[in-house]
Amino acid sequence: MKWHLAGFLAAASAMQVVATAQVPGGVAPVQPQVAAAPASHVAVIDVGYIFKNHVRFKAAMDRMKDEVMAAENLLKAERDRINGMMEQIKGYNVGTPEYKKLEADIAKAQGDFNVNAQLQKKDFMDREAKVYLQVYTEVEKAVEQFAREHRIAIVHRFDGEPLDGSDRNAILRGITKPIVYLEAGIDITPDVLKMLNATPVAAAPATGARPR
Repeated sequence: MKWHLAGFLAAASAMQVVATAQVPGGVAPVQPQVAAAPASHVAVIDVGYIFKNHVRFKAAMDRMKDEVMAAENLLKAERDRINGMMEQIKGYNVGTPEYKKLEADIAKAQGDFNVNAQLQKKDFMDREAKVYLQVYTEVEKAVEQFAREHRIAIVHRFDGEPLDGSDRNAILRGITKPIVYLEAGIDITPDVLKMLNATPVAAAPATGARPR
């Protein structure tokens, strides 16, 4: 009798486990992991158009342009001062103490002018490069995010500017473009531009349209 009871309890326990797995709230059976299919879509982006319409990039370039103009005005004023000294020296006899002193002042002023001009040029070029790098890094991150969200495997770079038939250089550039044809709808430029401009520091949101 004990053996029959033990067998009955074991069978009942097995049936309870199966029933528990089948009723709502029970322990669900382990499902085999199915690997996600790799992204297969292809898209294109006009990076040049992005830079032309990137709100913060344009603002940074405008600020730098104003600084360059201010620096050039200061250099022009210094150059005019040196030219005045060179006119002034003509009134002295060569070899006199006054001539020698003014000649030395002119040489020093010219040397300082050239050094300052080169340093300022290098500073502006370095700052410009950093702005370009910062914005391009943002573009890369935005493209990566958009591509992951929309299952895009690869994003090609292309130039969407219309071909100017009156410009020989533009024609030559146009006929060497790597992409000859693209299907409507795979250009993600407006979407990425909207992502980049839709930030608290942006002056205005992108419209999503691409006027040409």
